[in-house]
Amino acid sequence: MKMTRCLGLLLTCILTLGRYALAHPVAQGALDIQILPGKIRVQARVSGEEIFVANAFAANNAPKASSLSEVWRRHGSYLLRHLKVFADDCLLTGRAVTVAAAQNDFVAYQLEFTGPALPGRLRIEEDVLNEIEYAAGNPWEAAYVVRVRQQDQPAQEGLLLSRKQPLTLNCDWQNAAAGSRLDKGRMMQQYVRHGIGHILGGYDHLFFIIALVLATATFWDLVKVVTAFTLAHTVTLTLSVLNLVRLPSHVVEPMIAGSIVFVALSNVFGPRSSRGWVRLATAFFFGLFHGLGFAGGLLDAMEGMSGLGVGVAIAAFSLGVELGHQMVVLPLFFGLKVARASRTDTARRELISLAVMRGGSLLICVAGTIYLLAALK
Repeated sequence: MKMTRCLGLLLTCILTLGRYALAHPVAQGALDIQILPGKIRVQARVSGEEIFVANAFAANNAPKASSLSEVWRRHGSYLLRHLKVFADDCLLTGRAVTVAAAQNDFVAYQLEFTGPALPGRLRIEEDVLNEIEYAAGNPWEAAYVVRVRQQDQPAQEGLLLSRKQPLTLNCDWQNAAAGSRLDKGRMMQQYVRHGIGHILGGYDHLFFIIALVLATATFWDLVKVVTAFTLAHTVTLTLSVLNLVRLPSHVVEPMIAGSIVFVALSNVFGPRSSRGWVRLATAFFFGLFHGLGFAGGLLDAMEGMSGLGVGVAIAAFSLGVELGHQMVVLPLFFGLKVARASRTDTARRELISLAVMRGGSLLICVAGTIYLLAALK
């Protein structure tokens, strides 16, 4: 009965994660916002991924575009519908001024919004791609690294804009010549939140780490395997920042999905070998690809940021990733430990532990296989 209850609890947790923490299809871009008297200029660097998804899957009765330039032009209109700029709580009307190809598979849009002469506060919201489902109940999202300048003041960089994280800017027209500086505190807060959301918002990384945790018997086992995984993804994230290692998403995403299936099947068919140096090597090897997945399009979107800004952003993002991991790992480990300790006889406890590991890993394997098929499309 207790074994059934334990498996039921694990099944509930995994199904809940599967519903609310699906793989996170996020297109990364960048916005350079200039606040001027009477108008707001937005230079948007939009990824080819965002344009492709919107053009291919957004509800649209228009005939098929006859050229790439027509696809770009249509996306400018789409962007204006889904990027909302408010000045003193009034929605501004915008227009696309120019569109041109940029580097690294990005397209540059010059947008202009007409507003009050001297706005006191700006609020920017976006729901780009959110009406398009990656999978049932799992919508696409877009996120933007933002740089803001008010008239001739130095820019404030490293801000973030997403559907869940709108951007509010207070304008200071009295001290327009005073200048501004990098707001490291605000950046830290935003990127820590972004890192946590990156983990809790996607089952690919979550299911991999859960599969690792299911095979840990002691807290020391947990420390070792999490350390190996953390070290690996920190290495590749750092190398990506230095532009020394980059792999395309069509390589990284299937490898991440494959890591879920591999570790889960190892737990099912080789539970005895799911601990020790082999498991640490597995966590480290696949952790290298997870680090590239963490970086994703974020680094391309950061192009043009100062070295200090990039350093603060990546450090805060990495901290958020680790906090997100621990929010899942620690409750799961200690919950399983309590469930195992509920039986006094050693043989029965081992049987429950093995059943939970195999049952949970089978469920994770199914989820990983679904994600792998989606990643290979």
